[in-house]
Amino acid sequence: MGRVIGFELSSQEPEKAAAFYASVFGWQVAEPHWDYWAVTTGSPEKPGIDGGIGKGPSDFPHGIRIQIEVDSIDDAIAKAKDNGAMVVRDKMEFDDFYLAFLVDPVGLGIGLIEKK
Repeated sequence: MGRVIGFELSSQEPEKAAAFYASVFGWQVAEPHWDYWAVTTGSPEKPGIDGGIGKGPSDFPHGIRIQIEVDSIDDAIAKAKDNGAMVVRDKMEFDDFYLAFLVDPVGLGIGLIEKK
């Protein structure tokens, strides 16, 4: 079962968004890395779903995507396409994980993550 493990807020003003969420909700915001600010939304006593705030690309300038962990990103992409999803960014490799962005059949953006 794919489980939601994170989220990404896309903004054309990520610094302003990071300051807002830190101030209003007390989120811990890390220093930016590649125009991406990692955020922690909980504590060890009351965990939250962590995520990040990033400078939105031209194909997703602002909005929110949940990130769903899957066992096989290739299988999940194939199943999603078979069920009407559109791949926005195909499988990308990072140090510890693979990531892809899709749009579901009703237009909602999602991210898929496979940990290495």
